Amino acid sequence: MMYWANGSGWMMGLGWLFMVSIWVLVIVAVVAMLRWLGVPWGDRDRTQRKTPLDILQERYARGEIDREEYEQKRHDLKT
Repeated sequence: MMYWANGSGWMMGLGWLFMVSIWVLVIVAVVAMLRWLGVPWGDRDRTQRKTPLDILQERYARGEIDREEYEQKRHDLKT
C-alpha cells in the first residue's frame, strides 16, 4: 500500500505540468486562429505605410510635379 501512495503522489506532482501544457496549447491555438483570420500583428501594418519619399516618387511618376520640384523636395526630405 505504501508504494501506491508514493506513486500517486508523484503523479499528482506532475499535474501542474499537465495544466501548463494545456494552457500553452490553448494560447497557441488562439494566436494561430487570430493570425489565420488576418488580425494585424505588431509591425506588419507599419511596413505597408508609404514613406514621404515614396509618395513624392509616385507624384513625379504621375506627372503631378516637374523634375525641378521633385529634385527640390527630394533634397529637402533627405536633409
